[in-house]
Order: sequence, then C-alpha cells, then structure tokens
Amino acid sequence: MGRKRWGDEGYAAEELVAELGAAFLGAELGLRPDHVEDHAAYIAGWLKVLRDDRRFIFIAAAKAQESADYLLGREAAEELADAA
Repeated sequence: MGRKRWGDEGYAAEELVAELGAAFLGAELGLRPDHVEDHAAYIAGWLKVLRDDRRFIFIAAAKAQESADYLLGREAAEELADAA
C-alpha cells in the first residue's frame, strides 16, 4: 500500500481493516456499537478504495479477523492444536 497519509486511499484501506477488526472484537466481547456516528467520516474514503478494488472488502475482513483472533488469543490456541 506504500506511504500512507491521512485521507489517502492507503490510509482509508487501513482504517477499514481497523474498523472491521473493532466490530469483530466488539461483537465477540458483547460491546454495543454506540459510536457508529463517529465513523461516518471514513465512508467516502472506504467507498473509493472498494470501488477501485471490489475484492478488497474480503482482504480487509480477513486481515481484521486475523487481528481479532490474535488479540483474543485464538491464534496461539490454534497453533497448539495443530502441533498436537
């Protein structure tokens, strides 16, 4: 994605991954999404990235899930299960 600056496509792509990850973690932990309005400013940037690469939503979701699993300790548990 190269150098990222606030407002450019690379930054918007990273923000989409972060927001999806936060949503996955929030759902897993039972947190209510009371802050949805705060994220409306990112939508225009995400739409540009998603229009340019229609597959990116799947890439972003996979990266977000990988991060959420890591934070929840699932990655280590899966590695131990695979090693057994």
